[in-house]
Amino acid sequence: MPTIASLPLFPLRTVLLPGATLGLRVFEPRYLDLVRECGRNASGFGICLILQGEEVGAPATPAAFGTEARIEDFGTGEDGLLTLRVRGARRFHVNRTRVRDNGLLVGEVEWRAAGDADPVRPQHGLLSTMLQSLLDRVGGEYAQAPPSSFDDPDWVSWRLAELLPLTDTQRQQLLQDDDPHARLDQLLALLS
Repeated sequence: MPTIASLPLFPLRTVLLPGATLGLRVFEPRYLDLVRECGRNASGFGICLILQGEEVGAPATPAAFGTEARIEDFGTGEDGLLTLRVRGARRFHVNRTRVRDNGLLVGEVEWRAAGDADPVRPQHGLLSTMLQSLLDRVGGEYAQAPPSSFDDPDWVSWRLAELLPLTDTQRQQLLQDDDPHARLDQLLALLS
């Protein structure tokens, strides 16, 4: 039985992937309320790609699939605005939305299952090798990942989707697929 939850949503013109980090500047009262609520409840919020509308002003129309964002760090920018660093956690599907009095969009979401425990399949071995070589060149937080990570189809698909020069539409299509092996098939097709 799927788990249903109520989750405040922060629609953006970008896709947050599981495990990826994102920097945000928060200034609208509804999102300042969201951050306070997350701090009080030790909870996350949802980030969804905007399909229609803008990041500021009236609530935008979000994509039906998104990623839970967990706040890792916060501060104040030079402009005095609240800054956040969030990391993508669980994926979700939005069943319906409502708008609070303060303009904050809240979704009734169904959490999506994590990928299976099967190792990377032989036809995707090239993608795993490519990711390893990419991380050797660019470094960053994933450069010290344990070798077992490169045999995890979920981890490999998310890291490639994060690091490759894909469009937000392509990343959104990958985010919507529950099967990590199917995501790796999509990435192979995009690379060829």
